[in-house]
Amino acid sequence: MNRTYELMFIVRPDMVEEDQDKLISTLESAVSSTGGHVKNVEKMGKRRLAYTVRRFHEGIYILLTVEGGGGLIHELERRLRVSEPVIKFLTVRTDEEQKRLEKIKKIRESRRKAVPAPAETGGETAAVTA
Repeated sequence: MNRTYELMFIVRPDMVEEDQDKLISTLESAVSSTGGHVKNVEKMGKRRLAYTVRRFHEGIYILLTVEGGGGLIHELERRLRVSEPVIKFLTVRTDEEQKRLEKIKKIRESRRKAVPAPAETGGETAAVTA
């Protein structure tokens, strides 16, 4: 069963752009070999970390949006865990959240259709002028 995941990982701040691209392409090939596909890759750039991680105060953030199964995510997390330049990573399943937001949107639309807009009455202006 294919699900949508966001995989955010932070790499060392001194990592060269070419090495970042190589790491991303390695992850993309792992995704495609296990039957999933990468929807989006977003390099968010260098940012200050909230706390020191492995003696680093800054890191380069990269966000992958992936569609696939649980085995795929397990493999990606394994690869990130053994990759030396990766400081931290986090995987979040987003398909349930998207379903929830669509459900809320449908409920709001049905409420808008059920409650008609109040019509203006001219009776109040006639009483004021008389």
